[in-house]
Amino acid sequence: MSARLRELFALVPASLLLTAGFAAIFIERQEELSDVSLTYGGIFLALCLAGHLVLRAALPHADPYIFPLVAVLACFGLVVIYRIDDVLAREQAQWFVVGLAAFAATIWFLREDVRVLERYRYTIAAAGLVLLLMPRVPGIGRQVNGAYLGIELGPISFQPAELSKIAIVVFLASSLRDTRQLLVQGARQFMGIVIPPLKHFGPLLVIWGLAMVMLVFIRDLGSSLMFFGAFLALLYVATSRLFFVLAGLGMFALGAWFFASTVSHVRDRISIWQDPFSPDVVEDEGYQIAQSLFAQADGGLFGTGFGQALLELPNGASIIPAPHTDLIYAVIVNEVGLVGGCGLILVYLLLAERGFKTAMLAQDSFSKLLAAGLTAVFALQVFVIVGGVTRVIPLTGVTLPFVSYGGSSIVANFVLVALLLLVSNRARAALTGGRR
Repeated sequence: MSARLRELFALVPASLLLTAGFAAIFIERQEELSDVSLTYGGIFLALCLAGHLVLRAALPHADPYIFPLVAVLACFGLVVIYRIDDVLAREQAQWFVVGLAAFAATIWFLREDVRVLERYRYTIAAAGLVLLLMPRVPGIGRQVNGAYLGIELGPISFQPAELSKIAIVVFLASSLRDTRQLLVQGARQFMGIVIPPLKHFGPLLVIWGLAMVMLVFIRDLGSSLMFFGAFLALLYVATSRLFFVLAGLGMFALGAWFFASTVSHVRDRISIWQDPFSPDVVEDEGYQIAQSLFAQADGGLFGTGFGQALLELPNGASIIPAPHTDLIYAVIVNEVGLVGGCGLILVYLLLAERGFKTAMLAQDSFSKLLAAGLTAVFALQVFVIVGGVTRVIPLTGVTLPFVSYGGSSIVANFVLVALLLLVSNRARAALTGGRR
């Protein structure tokens, strides 16, 4: 069976999952089974088939499992958001179509060779940095829960960090392809650990400084951790030197500790994370994470069922703050339980596994680093938001990819997946000699 045929068959279960999810919600709300769920399932399958046809035409050798896994995540997000707010679900469906269009456009324009991005690495890096700092621009920047995450341009609002993460990974992959030999030249061994010369620590120090600026200037611990973690992953893939990772983690921990001790909003975030139930934390600031923990505990092992979670009080007040964005994972665990929550994380793990396998198959250094970096930043984003909701790390305002409500998130992640498939197509074609 060809790769594209396997991909086609794998899209059917995702559509059935969406149909079953909507059917469960309709039964809960109306106590009857509506054929509208079949309509929604059919539309979703048709959209996925459109994406499949683009892949069949442009990337016949690409990994056959990445796109179906994305479809599973997207259908899960649409169902849960519809359960929370049907208006937001319709908007999310529109953004899903826009994301598919961006997915198709990325594939079509870069189908010849994704390595063309190397020619524009400085332009791409500059654009990424501008996007990252735009939320602090007066007039268009928007502050959310103390962090500067979004911008508003008239009726349009989006989080530029979603696109910035891709731009910075492209630049780092291209830069490390040229400099990775310099990073390992002249290395010395100390107690069995390979230590490179201090003069080659420049890239590590620059990216560490950028992460600290993000931590303080835009007040976003999650994005800071995500970007720096992706850089360390790329650095390890490029050099095979574990010392860089250990040194980077130590530098990040030291910088985070310093700013947590000296900068008020960072200190408040840490205090809330350490004990959201303490009366000593900032007034009402611990409510969000506390309600998240209560909701997950209420779900138990198998959940209360779709549509059963209590999201609002009789007076309309929200029990779980931001249930469609920051705390959507808490809603999921409440309704489908720990088993369902672990199942969702398993889908993310499978997607990360396919991404890293793509990196291993890639023949050239840039493609290998690009696939590894994109997969790392995607996986770290999942860790940051799920870790924040479960109180493993401080809660921050990043989205759960393909599941949380948000147009910028779904479009950016579709572009990320398209780049992964472009690398995969070239790598698998080289291995099979062009045979489909």
